[in-house]
Amino acid sequence: MKTQVCSIVYAFIFFLLILTISSSVGAQSCKPSGKLRGKKPPPGQCNTENDSECCEEGKLYTTFKCSPPVGSRTKAVLTLNSFEKGGDGGGPSECDNKFHADDTPVVALSTGWFNNQKRCLKNITIHGNGRSVEAMVVDECDSTMGCDEDHDFQPPCPNHIVDASEAVWKALGVPKKDRGNLDIFWSDA
Repeated sequence: MKTQVCSIVYAFIFFLLILTISSSVGAQSCKPSGKLRGKKPPPGQCNTENDSECCEEGKLYTTFKCSPPVGSRTKAVLTLNSFEKGGDGGGPSECDNKFHADDTPVVALSTGWFNNQKRCLKNITIHGNGRSVEAMVVDECDSTMGCDEDHDFQPPCPNHIVDASEAVWKALGVPKKDRGNLDIFWSDA
């Protein structure tokens, strides 16, 4: 009996070890794909709404073709973006070539998660600040390019970003003064 209990305990420990190793390998599978040298935006060409950054001349920005693996609780950073015409999101959304009102729960995902438009117009569930909200994916937060007119002269997006409209932040109950960056989890709806 004692031998059987020890065997079960050892098997369980072995299972946990394998699980830990496989999850750490998955977490490390997304490595930078390169660097992009920043160019100074022309005067008045970089929209700094929602504390958006403008590219800095000569600064090297890391680029990614991938994002961390998606699971039932994918860890990410929620950022604030305006998808309205003239907003800091730049041009129309990639999925439908339209602008979206700030009071509509929409998001842009980092390049790897956007997955060549495979998540276009699909909902994801965002969990943060003790609440959750569903939002539609309408755009890519480009992790491979930036510092040009197409990207509103902003740097490439990090590879773990859910860039969200005001409506998402409001639904999560985050006060206006605290909106900008929030650690969250998300999943496909």
